[in-house]
Amino acid sequence: MRTMVTGGAGFIGSTLVDRLLAEGHEVDVVDDLSTGSLANLAEARTDRSRRFSFHRMDIRSPGVVDLVAHRKPEVIFHLAAQADVRVSISRPVFDAEVNIIGSLNVFQGALAAGTRKVVFASSGGTIYGTPEEIPTREGHPQRPISPYGIAKKVLSDYAHFYREIHGLAYSAMAFANVYGPRQDPHGEAGVVSIFAGKMLARERPTIFGDGQQTRDFVFVDDVVDSLVRAVERGDALLFNIGTGEETSVQTLYDTMAQVMGYKEPARYAGARTGELLRSALDPHRAEVHLGWKPFTTLEDGLRQTIEHFKTHKG
Repeated sequence: MRTMVTGGAGFIGSTLVDRLLAEGHEVDVVDDLSTGSLANLAEARTDRSRRFSFHRMDIRSPGVVDLVAHRKPEVIFHLAAQADVRVSISRPVFDAEVNIIGSLNVFQGALAAGTRKVVFASSGGTIYGTPEEIPTREGHPQRPISPYGIAKKVLSDYAHFYREIHGLAYSAMAFANVYGPRQDPHGEAGVVSIFAGKMLARERPTIFGDGQQTRDFVFVDDVVDSLVRAVERGDALLFNIGTGEETSVQTLYDTMAQVMGYKEPARYAGARTGELLRSALDPHRAEVHLGWKPFTTLEDGLRQTIEHFKTHKG
């Protein structure tokens, strides 16, 4: 099967690329390397069977339509995004250009290519706004309070349009807080990677707020498994991809410190404006329709992540 992964140089995308190549598929990666890295694709780039191609391109470029039309993927995994909530708040036009206009380029390319299905990343942490139920189900009202969340909500509406009018199948995957190897420990998103980077550098990580805010941490390999399963199942559905379990940031810190033998307490700073106090996603729909369940425990996932950062310092 010929596939395309937008955002394929990111930590989720590159893990998906490795899985697709291991299963014998052809893979085109589209990434502008603004947040992703070619180092994440080191294994894929050594592939000698000509099943892997890399295209450095911004999805905002109209050229994306022509590229997709030329490569003719059967399935597109659309993961490229401006994913920083704070950036979306300070630069909403930029966020919309990437996450809405860029996504429309991908969908238009899919039409031109005769693509069968687009599996795309939504955001379980933002599309529901402040959740009224924990864990949150897909039927919860979508009241996003950030431009990033709004863009992800709108993308599902556009996907519905492309399916109803043009017959293009889709599945929307609402990720919880994804963590794992290759996540950037120097970025603004991803508390696991940030804590790991700081602890390995023997610097005290900072917890914003009192540490009792909760998140649903799901391991990257589990997320990739859900994406692959959605190729043949779950058409026209939104899926929560999480564990359904709340973990406080303080518990996360304590668990990582224990795994790493790190003895220092965290620093504390004021809570970030607008930050959710609680978040967890109910993944039951994915179990029913995709046969998917998270299979990595938090401690096992943290051990794998920390081991990666130990062997890839700097």
